[in-house]
Amino acid sequence: MREVGINALQIVTGGVCHIEAQMILQALDHIDLTGTDLLFIENVGNLLCPSAFDLGEDYRVTLLATTEGDDKPKKYPRMFLTSELMLVSKSDLLPYVPFTVEAVTKDAREVNPNIEIMTISTTNGEGIDEWCNWLKDKVKQKKEARLQAEVK
Repeated sequence: MREVGINALQIVTGGVCHIEAQMILQALDHIDLTGTDLLFIENVGNLLCPSAFDLGEDYRVTLLATTEGDDKPKKYPRMFLTSELMLVSKSDLLPYVPFTVEAVTKDAREVNPNIEIMTISTTNGEGIDEWCNWLKDKVKQKKEARLQAEVK
C-alpha cells in the first residue's frame, strides 16, 4: 500500500490471534491522520477471534472469499452478527469452486437480517464500484452526522 502512496502502518500482534483496541490506540501515535476521511483496520486471524473485540470502528466489514466455502456464517455466526457488510470476494472463481452466493446470503441473513452483501472481484472488477460507493456513502453520512452534532 505504501508503494502506491497510501499511508499505512502494520500493527504487530506478537502472536495474539487478533488486534485489540489498545493496539489501535498505540498505533495512532505513529500515523498522521490529518485529512483522513477513511481509516481501514484489517484485523488478523480467523472469523472467530476478531468478532469478539470492538476496535472502535464505525463499520465492520467481513471479507469472505469464495475459496473459503459458503458455510462460514453458520460456523462463525458472531462475525456476521457484528458486521454491517459482507464482501464475497473472488467472485471470478464461482464457476470453479463449490460456493453459492445464494446459500451464503441466506445463512448470513439468518444470523443478521440487516447485513448488506456485495460480490466483488479484483480480477475482473465486479462490484468494486459498488463497494467504493458504499464507502463514500458511509463517509458522507459520518460527516453529515458530525456537522449536525456541531450545530446542536
